This record gives sequence, structure tokens and C-alpha cells, in this order.
Amino acid sequence: MPSIDLNADVGESFGSWSMGDDAAIFGSVSSANIACGFHAGDPSTIATTARAAVTASITIGAHVGYRDLVGFGRRFIDASPTELADDVLYQLGALSAMARAAGGSVKYVKPHGALYNAIVHHEAQARAVIDGIRAFGGELPVLLLPGSIALELADKAGLRGVTEAFADRNYTPEGTLVPRRDPDALQHDPEAATVNMLRMVTEGRVKAVDGSLIPMKAESICVHSDAPGAVALASHLRAALEDAGVRINGFA
Repeated sequence: MPSIDLNADVGESFGSWSMGDDAAIFGSVSSANIACGFHAGDPSTIATTARAAVTASITIGAHVGYRDLVGFGRRFIDASPTELADDVLYQLGALSAMARAAGGSVKYVKPHGALYNAIVHHEAQARAVIDGIRAFGGELPVLLLPGSIALELADKAGLRGVTEAFADRNYTPEGTLVPRRDPDALQHDPEAATVNMLRMVTEGRVKAVDGSLIPMKAESICVHSDAPGAVALASHLRAALEDAGVRINGFA
């Protein structure tokens, strides 16, 4: 029986500003990418999310990003490799403390937003992210886009690179994500998103924004909890996968 991980970006509220319905989406996913305070999340939000994940038996991952609260981590920052590695390590330490206090632990890392996209091709920043993770210790797996240079660097560093697909994002014919500034960046149709992810799991292909089918293999599928209809999409996707005989299993 094939298996797949379902993950969601969570813990992205900040102070009085609420983002997503984390508690509801925990009913469908197997892994939680918890914001670590740099692109989103404050200490109380991080702690609350970690406790909720432990209670729901959801695997905790660190959603590390650029220091960019104003831009929600979606703007490229030309940080030096040393600074970026230190930022990654800092975020891992913060979430690890919160997770431990909740009775859990950090099991993997997923870069966020602009950082995630930058390390597909930006070798210096990709190396810095891997260096920060290695400095934390524990040989944590790293969630990355297929074809990312960071996958190669993770492997060389002795870390497990885990490939990821996105249910609620559209793909270019080259296999990259359609930039968020483009009107076709998001997939708003839960049925189309589900069909595309089922195709990925069973056939190793996804439909690109131009209608072409492109190769895509991934061990995890992401649903962004802040997207409209995220809870319904996650629930629908999980049910469809299980109906197709696919087990939902955390990769870490």
C-alpha cells in the first residue's frame, strides 16, 4: 500500500492577528510546519501550536524563514551565509524549547516562503540553511522542492532530503511553483487539487498551469493553512487518498 505524508504550515498567527485554523487542520494532516517567529508566530502562538500538535499526535517540524515579519517571509533577503545559518539555528532552538515543554520534539525542518524558493537555485543560501540545521544536530530531515540544489547539499551533509508537492499551488511546465505575484499561483478548486495530488501519488506526474503533465515525485503534500478553504481541502484530500488505498503517514 503506498503512503504519503500530509503537512500544513501552521502557527502563523501573531499577537492579535489570527492566521488559519490550525486546530481544525490537525484533524487531516500528519505533520505540522510550525512558524518559528521570524516570518510569523510569537512565543505564545508557537507554544500553543506545539501543545496542540502534541495532543493531536502530529509530527512537529520547524518552519524556518527569513527575518521578515512585515513581508511574511515572502521577500528575498540577501543575508550572508553566516547570518542565515545563525538565523536557522536560532529558530530551531526556539521551537525546540517550546516543543520540549509541550512533551514533544522537532523532527524535521521546512524552509518557508522566499527562502524555500531561493534555495532551489541559490547555492550559498542553500548551503547556509543546511549548515544551520547541521549545527543544531540530530540529523533532521529537510522538506524541499524536487530539483532543489538544497537536496543535493543535504545529501552531501548526511541529512535526508524529503521532496514535497503542493496541493493548493500551481506548477510551471518546468516543475517550479508559479510565483505568488501571478494570478494563477494558487489552486482554488479543491477537486482539481485533489485529482492532481492523486495523480502525483499514483502516476508520479502533476498537471502544470499550461495543462501539460510533468514528472513529480514527492514524499509529502503541503496544504497552506492560511489559504481560503484550507481545512476543507485537507479533509477532502485525505479522504480521497485513503479511498484510493493510500496510507497517510508522517515521513519523520
